[in-house]
Amino acid sequence: MSTQPKPFTIHEDWTVVILGFIIIGISLFIFLPEVPVFSWSNSTDLTAKVFDFNNLKILFIQFIYLISIGTFGAFLIGKSVKYFLFTFPIVYVLTLIALILAGNSAIKSINLEAVIFSLLIGLAIGNFFKLPDWFRLALSTEVFVKIGLVLLGTSVIFSDILKAGSLGLIQALIVVLSVWYFAFWLCKKLKVDDELTMMISSAVSICGVSAAIATSGAIKGDSKKLSYVISIVLVTAIPMMIFMPIIAKYFNFPEEVTGAWLGGSIDTSGAVVASGTLVGETALKISTIVKFSQNVLLGIAAFAISVYWTYTHNKSGETLESKPTLNVIWERFPKFVIGFIAASIVFSFFVAPETRDAVKDSLKNLQGLWFALAFTSIGLETNFKDLLQNNSKKPFIAFLIAQLFNIIITLIIAFLLFSK
Repeated sequence: MSTQPKPFTIHEDWTVVILGFIIIGISLFIFLPEVPVFSWSNSTDLTAKVFDFNNLKILFIQFIYLISIGTFGAFLIGKSVKYFLFTFPIVYVLTLIALILAGNSAIKSINLEAVIFSLLIGLAIGNFFKLPDWFRLALSTEVFVKIGLVLLGTSVIFSDILKAGSLGLIQALIVVLSVWYFAFWLCKKLKVDDELTMMISSAVSICGVSAAIATSGAIKGDSKKLSYVISIVLVTAIPMMIFMPIIAKYFNFPEEVTGAWLGGSIDTSGAVVASGTLVGETALKISTIVKFSQNVLLGIAAFAISVYWTYTHNKSGETLESKPTLNVIWERFPKFVIGFIAASIVFSFFVAPETRDAVKDSLKNLQGLWFALAFTSIGLETNFKDLLQNNSKKPFIAFLIAQLFNIIITLIIAFLLFSK
């Protein structure tokens, strides 16, 4: 039986905007999901609170709600609904285990969030068990994290975006330009091939996986090289996500500075959110806004890279028709940023304060759930062996040195711009 591409397939970024606003609309006008209990201190507490019949009922309704949204999303972007329906319950159960572990009072006292347990559980399974390719392909990591980011917009006041966003854009411009050029220069010095050089430079300076994917698309890069860069990004993001908040707390960095530092240097949006959550509400908001400021530059960067690549690697026989156009900016622009800003505008100007207060906890719970689901998926799809399959260690070394430069320069700029 031949498979025809679906005529109604929607781009992933537009899909998450649609799904995010469906969730917001349901919460405002139709149904407000109850927030389940995960807090417990001992085995008796665990049975009485978390495994209470009413709480289990809330969790089951939540599962039906999330799998319905996720299935609709898989349908819209053209992924296999059958495989999604098989994989999602597994990801959801693993995520519930993480949420229950994080709900323990002793764990809470040392500020370990659910996303860390989600990640560790996923990594343990993904690295010690061979998962079938279809299972990994059915994971919807980017969709989950971007839905969470759209929902995060409901808790960010628009005036804060304008205030921090202007500073974030200044920081993003300085960081992206300086780090990209340093990474590019370093890769050339280490004789890393041109395709990997472009992907590494963009990934380390702009926004990790999304930038690597956009750059690979702009230069029509090798998918194996792209996979290698993505593996490096994901693996290095894990220790950065955990240890940078610890360093910030040890040296008593202001939350605004910490947020700007995390948002400007950690390469994946999900890891930025997780690390910001470990520090506090202010750091979470600032880190997200700063990361979005860098994301906004992604379309412009992809266009500039495609122009550079076309004119420096123009193969014989190509005509002017193959030259890049301004449409590349719009094609590469991360559309979920529009969803985040739109959600913020709606909740800042069009939702009454009492309504906002009524739905706040439920939406925050859903936002946290999507992030936790995303990190379970990241763990499941990340295999440390991927880094060892490439014979040359030079790209990995270049990425690590460039990332260290990124961490230092971003911290300096964060202090200059965000310190009171």
